[in-house]
Amino acid sequence: MKYFDDIQVGDRTEIGNYTFTADKIKSFASRFDPQLFHVDEAAAQRSHFGALCASGWQTAIIWMRLMVDYRRRDAEARRGRGEPVAQIGPSPGFRELKWLKPVYVGDTITFATEVTATRPSNSRPDWGLMTIFNTGANQKGERVISFISTAFVERRPRSTA
Repeated sequence: MKYFDDIQVGDRTEIGNYTFTADKIKSFASRFDPQLFHVDEAAAQRSHFGALCASGWQTAIIWMRLMVDYRRRDAEARRGRGEPVAQIGPSPGFRELKWLKPVYVGDTITFATEVTATRPSNSRPDWGLMTIFNTGANQKGERVISFISTAFVERRPRSTA
């Protein structure tokens, strides 16, 4: 992770992609969102979706997994180059979650983030707050999910000299 001081508004990162299969959709939905259009292909055909589709919550949780994996890879690469790695702190939350289009069996979603705002923390001087716009788009380039999240990011250590 970059230090807060090195993050720029407009920084964009593709964090990864994921292909949704019928088995993965049904497995997730049967445990966490067992609506018929997520677990039963025949019922899904009769629904307003017209086919089996992923739970929006599954789409969101895949974003989270890919973000964690991306940050781990990035930290390892930075350490491998001898660069310091900033800590990322807790997230005060997210807002404006939108499921814009259904995610169907076979869709490959590419997830990305873009920094939209930064500000130093008033209560934690060694930290800053980064706001990012998160998206997922299918193989046709159609956005299927978006939301805004905020996270604390460590500031570059101040020189004591």
